[in-house]
Amino acid sequence: MAGIIRCVVKARHVLSSSVRRLFAADNQRFHSVRGRVAAGKHYSSSFSHSSSGSMMSKKLLVDVDCGVDDAQAIMLALAAPNVELLGITCVHGNTTVENVCKNTLRVLQACNKLEIPVFKGAAKSILGKSLSAGHFHGQDGLGDAPDPDAPSLDLVQKEGAVSAMIRIVTENPGEVSLVATAPLTNLALAVRMDPSLPSKLRGLYIMGGNTESRGNTTVCGEFNFAADPEAAYIVLNDYQCPIYLACWEFTCYSKLPWEFCDTWLAQDTDKARFMAKIFQHSIEVSQSERLQKECVGGTGFISCDSYAMAAAVDDSFITESDHYPVSVELTGTHTRGMMIVDTVGFLENAQKAFIMKKVDMEKFKQMMMAALK
Repeated sequence: MAGIIRCVVKARHVLSSSVRRLFAADNQRFHSVRGRVAAGKHYSSSFSHSSSGSMMSKKLLVDVDCGVDDAQAIMLALAAPNVELLGITCVHGNTTVENVCKNTLRVLQACNKLEIPVFKGAAKSILGKSLSAGHFHGQDGLGDAPDPDAPSLDLVQKEGAVSAMIRIVTENPGEVSLVATAPLTNLALAVRMDPSLPSKLRGLYIMGGNTESRGNTTVCGEFNFAADPEAAYIVLNDYQCPIYLACWEFTCYSKLPWEFCDTWLAQDTDKARFMAKIFQHSIEVSQSERLQKECVGGTGFISCDSYAMAAAVDDSFITESDHYPVSVELTGTHTRGMMIVDTVGFLENAQKAFIMKKVDMEKFKQMMMAALK
């Protein structure tokens, strides 16, 4: 037992030291900114956030590692008439943070929304390790599709992503829903720099984690959590606000038919042509034997990040969820980065999250179609 305690203390020390190093790097950009289990199923009427109408005006802040499904999620939000997108913060993940910034600007340009500010964030995980999703998204994150007219990175804001996240939420207390479709490094740094940040959020919507120990990156780990387990641990434990999780297995069980994808991409619009170009690589990879093993519940079109975005856009989108304490495994040989769901009550002080189980798929189709119109 003493040896176990020493290992835990050492792990916490390493995590604390690593976090401090990343804080110090971002703090230079921040100086200008002031400023036990209730178990069982929950339905949309019992959510703790406002259910006063799905078309109520929404202020969103989005944190991305802009791969193809992030692009789809951003476009879904931009097409929603009730949404004000306050900014997009970028982080390492599907590709380098520089590519993420470039890809985000490409998506905004395709939607004629380049006035939305884009902020560059963490280039690596808290412990400095990195994973690559190039096999699915292409090395550049958007299918390696050429874009000679891509916007210049000069359009990226000078303010850092973590500073911007804190500032934007502070300027709009209780009004902003934060949507995270990437490794959670920026969010972890932000809550360490401003512990009051979660109390100012309307809600936090995350695409990440898993509930059945099924991995799509490691044996038991989903990509966004496996890419920075320490950050995921910090966020799930320190964000004391309503948290809604679109986990890996849920997205697999909620996939759309490939026939819908064909119809979706066949729309006669510039947005649909842009999506068809950047999505072609991922569609081909999705047919591979390896991807078929990762995607439980049969074949189909999975736009992982769009589920979290749809939930943030429309309160009535989630029709059924579980509400349990959650955390993240940090030290297991095969389970590092795996999300822990406590259905019994062992994690007495852990933050509870709404884990999506069922959503309105007809509404999802409508939002997806509107994204490319």
